[in-house]
Amino acid sequence: MQLGMIGLGRMGANMVRRLMKGGHRCVVYNRSQDSVKQLVSEGATGSTSLEDFVKKLEKPRTAWMMVPAGAPTEETVRALAELLEPGDVVIDGGNSYFKDDVRRAQMLRSKGIHYLDVGTSGGVWGIERGYSLMIGGDAQIVRRLDPIFQTLAPGAAGTPTTPTRKKVTSADHGYLHCGPSGAGHFVKMVHNGIEYGLMQAYGEGFDVLRNASSAALAPEYRYELQLGEIAEVWRRGSVVASWLLDLTAMAFNEDPQLAKYKGYVADSGEGRWTVQAAIEEAVPADVLSAALYARFRSRQEHTFAEKVLSAMREKFGGHVEFRSKP
Repeated sequence: MQLGMIGLGRMGANMVRRLMKGGHRCVVYNRSQDSVKQLVSEGATGSTSLEDFVKKLEKPRTAWMMVPAGAPTEETVRALAELLEPGDVVIDGGNSYFKDDVRRAQMLRSKGIHYLDVGTSGGVWGIERGYSLMIGGDAQIVRRLDPIFQTLAPGAAGTPTTPTRKKVTSADHGYLHCGPSGAGHFVKMVHNGIEYGLMQAYGEGFDVLRNASSAALAPEYRYELQLGEIAEVWRRGSVVASWLLDLTAMAFNEDPQLAKYKGYVADSGEGRWTVQAAIEEAVPADVLSAALYARFRSRQEHTFAEKVLSAMREKFGGHVEFRSKP
């Protein structure tokens, strides 16, 4: 199939590469033409403007956006709304707020243009591992674009089927139509809220291990523990094993004291929205709320736990964190 990609940052460019490797044809656009030229050299069709981008897409067109949430996404959707035609599809693969998706879908529907919101998880590793996709929008359009989602997703190989599972669906391959407009980003929002909680738990746990050598403890209860080795042993057979732990072990292996990290931990919005949704639903979310507030606090004073979080964010998403001065 042919697909157009707008936004060639950390994830967008690698998604194009994965699609082309899977046999799809890609038209690409980015404000910086350097990234466009690079992908053209790898086989993509470049474009110099949104108008040029739309002209190079075959009807019915599919334009996938991987641009920052908020104003950049809003501006791009509105620009596409004036350029596309009935039957075309706009996909937002960024981290937009799900209520914005509902509004945008309604706006585009009035023009006969379809809109899908696709929560995309995989970070800088997705080109090799595949991307977990959480999709919202019209089921018929999702089915039409199934070859795209199937190529981007990890596939069933490498992850054992859940033993008690009675049927196999697209979820077993790493992508799922979650429901109508907004549902994809709603599921991704909660996914990221959970991510905050998991990361906080790992960070605090390693902080406790690190401080087992504290002079405040009685000598017989002090331990000089090798955190990298502990992360490594937990990766094998432990109930707390996970990809986040894999990345933590990698970070410790490269920098045992995490000295290059300041401990300033950013939040990209999804954690706040998850807590807000929990409030609207009257659902207690103690851990997720505490993890969000811990990130706020990290911008004032820094603990070793926050350095662990910074290391994980850089490893899984390529997020540039504030560094300690040498």
